Parts: sequence; C-alpha cells; structure tokens
Amino acid sequence: MDFRSLGAGHRGQASLEFLASVPAMVLSLVIAIQLAITGYTLHLADGAAEAGALAVAAGTDPEAAARAAMPGWASEQLDVDLSDGLIEVSVRPPAPLPSVSEALKVSSIAWALDGDG
Repeated sequence: MDFRSLGAGHRGQASLEFLASVPAMVLSLVIAIQLAITGYTLHLADGAAEAGALAVAAGTDPEAAARAAMPGWASEQLDVDLSDGLIEVSVRPPAPLPSVSEALKVSSIAWALDGDG
C-alpha cells in the first residue's frame, strides 16, 4: 500500500482553508477590540458620573466636572443630564463608523444631594 497516494488529492487544502479563514479571524479581532474600547468607555463614563455627583454635593458645576474627568477624545463624545442631584453621563465610544459608535453608546448614573442638603 502506497501511503503517499492517499493524500495526493488534498494537496494545498490546508493552505486554502487557512486563507479562507483569515477574513473571519480579522473580523473577530476587530469586534474584540471594539468591545474592549466600549468597556473602557463605560469605565470612563462611571468616573465622569461620579465626578459630576461630587460636584453636585460640593455645589459646583457638575457638567464641567464630568468633562474634566474625561480624556480629551471622550469629552467631545460626552452628554450630561442633570435632574435633582441625579447625573447621567452618556459617552459614544470611538468606532470606525458613526452609526456603530451611536449604537454602542454607554451610560452611567450617579446621585448626590446638593450642597444645601
């Protein structure tokens, strides 16, 4: 029995399968990186909401405090809503398309009594 002839019809199949799987691997990597960036953006939103709540408690401007707590790229993607000591910070993470960034928008809420009690 000649073992060399058994795999003769499959020459190059592994290379072709690898080549066909490269786009799927690249897409998976891009999705993983985008999710990591979105998670980091949520972490930043949490810190900004806390900074805004501390500013409410101190009687200062909560929106300015929330913006100051963000890095430069994120402060432009920031929306701040304030209602009776409740501060909601929403941030759009960086993404290759604006619609993706809007779909992945993250929010964080913090609450504090104002300086008057």
